[in-house]
This record gives sequence, C-alpha cells and structure tokens, in this order.
Amino acid sequence: MKKEKIHIEYLLNASSRTIIWNAISTPIGLESWFADRVNMKDKTFVFTWGKSEIREAELIASRMHSFVRFHWLDDEDEKSYFELKMNFNELTSDYVLEITDSVDPEEKDDLYELWNSQVETLRRTCGM
Repeated sequence: MKKEKIHIEYLLNASSRTIIWNAISTPIGLESWFADRVNMKDKTFVFTWGKSEIREAELIASRMHSFVRFHWLDDEDEKSYFELKMNFNELTSDYVLEITDSVDPEEKDDLYELWNSQVETLRRTCGM
C-alpha cells in the first residue's frame, strides 16, 4: 500500500530559534520530547522508546536553524522521510514547527494524535 504524505503546522510561542533548533536537531533535544533516549553516530540516530522499541533513522538533509530530515532505516520506501522544519512568522513574531511525515492511510489518525502528543511535550519541556 502506498504511503501518504502529511503536513502539520504547530505555532510555538518561543522567543529563541536556538531553543527550537536544539530541540529538533540534537540527541539531547530530541530526548526531551520525541523519544526516551537518542544516540547518534555519524548520520544515524538511534531512537528508543520504553525498554524495547528501538528505531534507527538516517539524517538525510539538514540546514542550520531551518530543518532536519530523517529516513527510517527499516522503511522499505526509500523516498519516505519525516522532516522537522522551523519557520519564523514575521507577522506574529512566533515560530512555527512544520512536520512532514509519511503514513499508511489507515494509520493517519493515529499519526496525527502521536504528533499532537509529542509537540505538546515539546511545548511543556521547552516552555513554549
């Protein structure tokens, strides 16, 4: 079954792009909201949730203070990725976190719920 690409935007009440950038691009930052543990070796990030769920993702693209794009190594679709992108809205002086991800159509609602929960944790841990 072909995956669908989803795009979600979250308004973040953050005053510092460095805080957001560190939260989406570094192992320590990702541990604060995305996974329980994150290790990195070269361009491979190892994400761990709980005691047994482990997934590896390759960092396939990145632009400082802009975006990071990962590809899950266990994903058969070589073109699929998930991306975390930060943008500054000049009208509101707020940052927007844009998330692009791929999902099987029957799991779309679950993925939205997961990202909503993860971003809520990001807001709490980073004071946004």
